[in-house]
Amino acid sequence: MLAQERINKESDLCYDDAFSWEAVGLSALLRDIFGNPFRPPSVDPAWLTSTVLALARQMYDARDFALIPILADALQDAGCDSDDILAHCRGDGPHVRGCWVVDLLLGKE
Repeated sequence: MLAQERINKESDLCYDDAFSWEAVGLSALLRDIFGNPFRPPSVDPAWLTSTVLALARQMYDARDFALIPILADALQDAGCDSDDILAHCRGDGPHVRGCWVVDLLLGKE
């Protein structure tokens, strides 16, 4: 009976670890899509340069966010001083279609 109890306990630990990692992944995904609900961002129209909009549109259409750190640089060059926006673009991600920064820049709801 002790062997079965040990197997059950180890199985529970493995499940708990897997569940914890899944929760971390889902949390990161939700942050990418919704951002911080307690500090809604705003965009200064001066930031919406042709370069910023082209990068955002390319990422949105291609569903490829490899250029998001370059978007951060373009935003900063355009005068963006939003720590939330710049940190998000320079963060590890994940970044997916629906990313709150890209949607915000493209005027999507």
